[in-house]
Amino acid sequence: MGVYFLPSAELVRLEEVATEWRARLMDISWFMRMLNESIARQANRKDGCTGRFWEGRFKSQALLDERALAAYMAYVDLNPIRAKMTDRPETSNHTSIQRRISAAQDGKQPQKLFPFVGNPRKPMPIGLPFQLQDYLELVDWSGRCLHEDKRGAINEQLPPILERLQIDPRHWLYLSRNLESRFTSLVGAAHSVRNACQQLGKRWAQGIRDCERYLSPPITS
Repeated sequence: MGVYFLPSAELVRLEEVATEWRARLMDISWFMRMLNESIARQANRKDGCTGRFWEGRFKSQALLDERALAAYMAYVDLNPIRAKMTDRPETSNHTSIQRRISAAQDGKQPQKLFPFVGNPRKPMPIGLPFQLQDYLELVDWSGRCLHEDKRGAINEQLPPILERLQIDPRHWLYLSRNLESRFTSLVGAAHSVRNACQQLGKRWAQGIRDCERYLSPPITS
């Protein structure tokens, strides 16, 4: 088999295309624009209408530690309850927690979802750093406190995961309602945000005061 060499003009063009696609594949904005366009075309064709599929802009946030990870997981899983589409996690359609509950009832791990591997330890297997039972109790407790007749109520039986993560229950309930609106690109305990800023060469991160208040462990003497 012979070796084929591209002409110099074609080689230059190939390098240009490769450079363009490398940039695109690393650009979340380009990916979301392409995804939005294809979904919008299908949805508009089905519904006989025109317009964008998503009205608001998406935003990307880096979760720097397990406190931020737990807060965002629960926040997303509680979306249907906040929207009053349901009153319990197991009937929250199109959520990961519904799939996890259904699989747990059969003693299985849901396919295509990251597994819970327990609290952090060494060596740490790949997976979410929580106990599944703790997380289910946390979401269930948070959902009950989101109900109108229990707004802001603090149940005496706090999920143990809050104690391990050292998050004040009242702060957790605030996060359960306002997480998306209060934080920007970096989310985690204040020291995690400061370390990330140092690595990224940023002098300041918007929302760090909220990180310090709601996601940082209490100072003990």
